[in-house]
Amino acid sequence: MTTSTISNPEVYQGQFGEFTITKSDRTEVIIYRSGLMVGALCFAIGVYLVLQYNHPTVLRSLTWLYAGFSVALGVSLWNIHIYMVQLHRILQVFWGIGSLSAIILAFSSSEPLAVTVYNQPLTIFGIGFTFAALTGIYFKEAFCFNRLETKFLTPMVPLLLLGHLAGVLPLYWEQFLLGLWAVLFMIFAIRKIVQAIPPDIGDKSVFEYLKTQRLTKAESGNAKKNLQI
Repeated sequence: MTTSTISNPEVYQGQFGEFTITKSDRTEVIIYRSGLMVGALCFAIGVYLVLQYNHPTVLRSLTWLYAGFSVALGVSLWNIHIYMVQLHRILQVFWGIGSLSAIILAFSSSEPLAVTVYNQPLTIFGIGFTFAALTGIYFKEAFCFNRLETKFLTPMVPLLLLGHLAGVLPLYWEQFLLGLWAVLFMIFAIRKIVQAIPPDIGDKSVFEYLKTQRLTKAESGNAKKNLQI
């Protein structure tokens, strides 16, 4: 990118007017995608280890890999561009609940986190919120960019987690779905890295319009309260 491009950003025509994409916008997208890549790598390495090895040292290392995955996902959720503020906040809250649950489980059990979650499926009611937030990203990407891998990931992640929770999935199906999840997650993260940046920023005129609508609604509500007083 040249200096002139940064100092004179390109003007885009949005649904509700013109807008420009700033250096800050691009940085947010890069951080969002980097978080996805780190998260996908941690997840893929963890899945490989859990499927190939069953050694206590390896199982303990999964806790650190999960921590890296969770932190990376949180960074992505902080920088992702979503038109609906409420949905964005819900995904962040889900991540927070899941992360807090993982921390509590990790420190309250003598077993590695992965073993605790596998042997006690009810823990999914807590830690599963993290994966609900991740599924939200998959859904957003499938809806906005029609990505084939995220179309599979969106239903597959809840199917695997709920299937394990209910105890209805045979072990080989759980292993297959877990491996497929890791592969598709990596494909998704790699494809995001090479995607053009502006589409991930979205139509900033829509963000501005929705912000104006919220402010107008808030001001209208305050005016009505003042009249009632």
